[in-house]
Amino acid sequence: MSGSLTDIAGIRVGHADDPKALSGVTAIVFDSPTVAAVDIRGGGPGTRETDLLDPERTVQGVDALVLSGGSVFGLDAASGVTAWLAETGRGFAVGQARVPIVPAA
Repeated sequence: MSGSLTDIAGIRVGHADDPKALSGVTAIVFDSPTVAAVDIRGGGPGTRETDLLDPERTVQGVDALVLSGGSVFGLDAASGVTAWLAETGRGFAVGQARVPIVPAA
């Protein structure tokens, strides 16, 4: 064991960066919905779907987390993760549909 997040069974991590843009993205994908929480700080945080992490919300677990740079453009990287999860049938059941839960910051 290296003490890495990937040492934990059921967690996969992918990363990409763009040195020219000084930006990058890390996607943390869980094999099954996982409980998550968030603490948002700072004067101008950019987030996506983090309100779903409130314990009083309907959603009890997330399918993935995305951490990115590049403000709103970086947050859009979560769209790719969401699309892939949808293609594989993952997500929160809404009737017969599945809606992947992918908070991002």
